[in-house]
Amino acid sequence: MLALIVVLLLVALLFGLGFAIHLLWIVAVIALILWALGFLLRPTGGRWWRW
Repeated sequence: MLALIVVLLLVALLFGLGFAIHLLWIVAVIALILWALGFLLRPTGGRWWRW
């Protein structure tokens, strides 16, 4: 019975990690698209961000 609980917890953990990693890939792609747009649409001779 303990082995079954350990296996179920491991499956749940791997499922959660898979979802989180997939979500991080989506966030990374969105950030890359925003960076590329900012780089292409920046004013000449200046930065496009205001830090």
